[in-house]
Amino acid sequence: MEAHTLRLLPIPLAVCQLPTDSDAAPSLAAFGEEFAALIRTDDELTVVCPETQAPPGAKVETGWRAFKVEAQFALTTVVGVVAALSEPIAAAGISVFVISTWQTDYLLVQADRVKAASAALEAAGHNVITDRQ
Repeated sequence: MEAHTLRLLPIPLAVCQLPTDSDAAPSLAAFGEEFAALIRTDDELTVVCPETQAPPGAKVETGWRAFKVEAQFALTTVVGVVAALSEPIAAAGISVFVISTWQTDYLLVQADRVKAASAALEAAGHNVITDRQ
């Protein structure tokens, strides 16, 4: 198994759900340079954004923190990164919400589980950088 380095992002995040036809759906520009993700399916619109910027009228779950995988990799060349990182977290009894981008992955855990998730990742051989928790 390849070891990975993860960095804890500094801001608390919210995971929000809106109907797909919601008038309150934000654009990515609304978040400036902060971490944000918009995922639309035929059933829902999920927004991950700073807690302070949760869209009005959304079902909101606050208290999430994100670990960023500090490596860039091509979509089809690296196999098993999410599994290698989520398995130790799941084995520690911690829920994980994963967002994958073109270049890397983000693993979100509840803020009160950051230390336990960090310990689980490190015990599995990964390097976790937490500037602050």
